[in-house]
Amino acid sequence: MIHLDELRYDASWNVVSEEEFFAAQRKVVAGARWVVDGNGSASLPIRAAAADTIIVLDPHPLVCLAGIILRGLRYGGGQHPGGVYVRVNCEFLHYVVSYRRKTLPKVLRVLDEHAGHATVLHLTSRRSANRLIRELDDAERGHQ
Repeated sequence: MIHLDELRYDASWNVVSEEEFFAAQRKVVAGARWVVDGNGSASLPIRAAAADTIIVLDPHPLVCLAGIILRGLRYGGGQHPGGVYVRVNCEFLHYVVSYRRKTLPKVLRVLDEHAGHATVLHLTSRRSANRLIRELDDAERGHQ
């Protein structure tokens, strides 16, 4: 799995150029199998055009805020295991709270435009996400 933050930032957590960020994503999605985690709206068409399945996680904003608080308590800020760097500030919190109203409609329009060939799963709760994970695990075990 690739976290978009791994492609968006260099080793010192400085933002890379848009050209470098987009090129890194094109390289990833050119592979036979890949999973990308993150929500870079400007580069979403790159991923959407190449994906066969897209999972839109859309829990209630309060659930998202609770998750941010719990991750902060668990990891103490800074870099998480797996490479993601926590950058919580007022701008980020505003983004989380307003995501459904401002960003999600744009994301869904991009998916309509670039991912007509893909299966899009729009999950609005942790319960539905956990159910999908169990189903995928069961299907994987059935193919072994």
